Amino acid sequence: MTHYNFNTPVGEAEIRALRVNDTVTLNGTLYGIRDATQIHMFDRGRKTRFDLSGHAVIHTAPNVRKVEKSAANPAGYAPLCIGTTTSERMERFTRPLMQQHGVRLVIGKGGLREQSAAAFQELGGAYLAIIGGTAALETTWVEAIEDVDLDDLNPESLWKFRVSGFGPLLVAMDSLGGSLYSRVRDAARGRRAEVLKRLGVR
Repeated sequence: MTHYNFNTPVGEAEIRALRVNDTVTLNGTLYGIRDATQIHMFDRGRKTRFDLSGHAVIHTAPNVRKVEKSAANPAGYAPLCIGTTTSERMERFTRPLMQQHGVRLVIGKGGLREQSAAAFQELGGAYLAIIGGTAALETTWVEAIEDVDLDDLNPESLWKFRVSGFGPLLVAMDSLGGSLYSRVRDAARGRRAEVLKRLGVR
């Protein structure tokens, strides 16, 4: 297991060096994205003025407070709680995020499935996992909301966060096809089969 400190944006070679069970800490820009954001981008043809190439996205719809624009709050929003949501329902958006926008890292809870694993392998990406219930801690890693796009979808806008020391995050899916979720699932199935065998259940 190796720990990596990345300043975003990140190149393909750096991402392809990651392996399941490595850890990553991010500094720089992190984009917040969720269901409605991606439905509008990929199903309804909405465009964003942000350049996501080489960047990480986090599955979130943050709790924010509208404030006067200032050096501390350049977008006019103060972060209150930047929590992470379950990723699986956004499975179908991983490939277009990578192909059309150059996203390299996806951050969320609970993992993604086979289509995302294939996209990570082919295009050079990885999934970084956050444990549920850590929103308060995550929020301390966000220095500011620098900008926001598609804000008519608030809170499922496309958020541009400035982050420092965002992590450590666990590499749960890598570009070699490795998946912590597959390992856990296969191990659980193996233990179940052993128990059923001992019980004489066929």
